[in-house]
Amino acid sequence: MLLDTYQQAAFDLLYKARTTQREAIIKVGTLMADAIENGGRVYLNNICHSIEQDLLNRGGGPAFYRHYEGGKTELKAGDVLFVSSVSGRTLPVVNLAWEAMEKGVNVIALTSMTYATAVEPVHPSGKKLHEFVTAVLDNCAPAAEAMLEVEGLEPRFAAASGIASDFIMWSVTSVCVEKMIADGKTPGVFKSANFPGGADYNHTVVDTQYAELGY
Repeated sequence: MLLDTYQQAAFDLLYKARTTQREAIIKVGTLMADAIENGGRVYLNNICHSIEQDLLNRGGGPAFYRHYEGGKTELKAGDVLFVSSVSGRTLPVVNLAWEAMEKGVNVIALTSMTYATAVEPVHPSGKKLHEFVTAVLDNCAPAAEAMLEVEGLEPRFAAASGIASDFIMWSVTSVCVEKMIADGKTPGVFKSANFPGGADYNHTVVDTQYAELGY
């Protein structure tokens, strides 16, 4: 069944991300913890068609993530900004990353190195994301995104970058949270607002701590 083929491909993708990106995940999670502990903020730009929503204001999710809103969010040196382009050349994303780097922001790019190395840049600098940002997280998606050849379909089927990026982002988050706890700066973590007591805890404990400490 296509179901089984897809699930195996997904398992293989996550295994590849786990085994090849471990060092990068630890590096980024550590960098993020250090930035937060030194007063920096962490912003998530759109990640693979809104995967960032899985980390924002979620039960079990840390309060230190904030959604990047162009024109409303003021980035400063020492902040962390996550951006995403599977091909590494999406012009608005590359523009944002370029401008943030010029401000001294730590820019973390989620991209597919297989895809990015198969296409030409479109930014005036002649560069793609992986060539100038602070750190790169490879979501291990194939070039052109889709994983499977399916009989009866001309295009390939099943996008890879979303599930891999979500897995990688939660992995990075786990490194950051563990380091902050070890450093004695435990981040606020939301409870589910729909579980009894959750909304009150989030308001009185998590939101209060974030307003005071930034995490």
